[in-house]
Amino acid sequence: MRFTDHFEAFPKALLESISPSNPLKRLAKVLGYAALRLVGNVFKPFKNPEQLRGAVWLYVVSQNNYDSLRFIKEHRADAVLLAGQAKQIGRYNQQVNRLSLRRKLLYYWQLPLVLVGLLRTEGRRAWRFFDLIFNAIGYYEVYRRALRHYRPRAVVFANDHNDDARALLLACRREGVPTAYVQHASVSTNFPPLGFDLSLLEGQDALDKYRLCGPVPGQTRLVGMPKADAFVRQRNEQPRVQRVALATNTLDDTAGIEAAVTYLLTAFPALQFTYRAHPSDPRRFQELRTRFPQLAFSDARQESVFEFLQRHDALIAADTSTHLEATLLNLVSLYYRFGQHGVADDYYGYAAHGLVDRAFSLDELGQLLRGYVAHKPADHYRRAGYYCATLGTPDEGRSQQLALRELDAWLAKGGAA
Repeated sequence: MRFTDHFEAFPKALLESISPSNPLKRLAKVLGYAALRLVGNVFKPFKNPEQLRGAVWLYVVSQNNYDSLRFIKEHRADAVLLAGQAKQIGRYNQQVNRLSLRRKLLYYWQLPLVLVGLLRTEGRRAWRFFDLIFNAIGYYEVYRRALRHYRPRAVVFANDHNDDARALLLACRREGVPTAYVQHASVSTNFPPLGFDLSLLEGQDALDKYRLCGPVPGQTRLVGMPKADAFVRQRNEQPRVQRVALATNTLDDTAGIEAAVTYLLTAFPALQFTYRAHPSDPRRFQELRTRFPQLAFSDARQESVFEFLQRHDALIAADTSTHLEATLLNLVSLYYRFGQHGVADDYYGYAAHGLVDRAFSLDELGQLLRGYVAHKPADHYRRAGYYCATLGTPDEGRSQQLALRELDAWLAKGGAA
């Protein structure tokens, strides 16, 4: 994904934070990463609290991944949650097992060879993002060694596109370790093709998109959204919108966010608004806190997305899978882009498929919101049927049980594709 038009179209400030445009700064980043992270790994002791040998590995790269796979850990005594040695897993940092990355340093001699090869296939983008190439080198070799050492029964993923997750997937293929995938959020056609022996997807939308990404090998099952089970039975039944959630991510423009908040709090003084930034967003939005003391804030690192949504009747956001989660809980979800960055419009296709109502301007946003302040449909959640296979079926609210049945049966057969 790093060499796509989609990635290169990220807002300049965001792209700069990921990979500096100045090659000297990229080099400094590489050296800093090597000195602080990699050398630090060598001298940082850790001891896993659980036995990894022969276990079912639940590989996570984020706090959301952990939340998505935890139900498997609670069901299977042989399952362990684990991540790369220094990977940040939010509030679960101390609760995951770790795979050592100390030997990653031994493989950086490959960088010139890899860079030359990618310059031939990817052109200037390989040079533009050579720091990201550096970060990815060594995962595959280190993870192959870990697989040979621990011989896990299978590896279950919740992320299919991060560099370390892709490296572990390739290593599993090479070492003959069965792999499964549990979708943890909405997907787009910019994702890599599915490459797992078993893929547990939320609904038809995900399967249709993955088919556009490439061949879909292995077994595929539509199981709904396991992480939503505990909440779909507690759908919002308010007949009118009174509490509005505002959710943004790192792609959203600061000025656009401030303009939207200013408009909404001025135009709707009787409504309660809560602002929630993406957990990876470093911005503090102090200006909003100062200007609007009535604006509440939610910390995504401390409060789960479902706990956040349960306190509201409507959601306003741009490109985020929170739209789907909100709709499943019978919140009204409104799509509004905070700024005009060049990243794909309607990234998940929510507006195109009618999951959300779209506003192209603040005035349109106000009109939509006024309509739902007057009346919020009791069956609004049915819009999510294309995205959640269990909606309206006997398995609604039982996606975890359905996923576990599929996973248990697959493991009982040796994890065959």
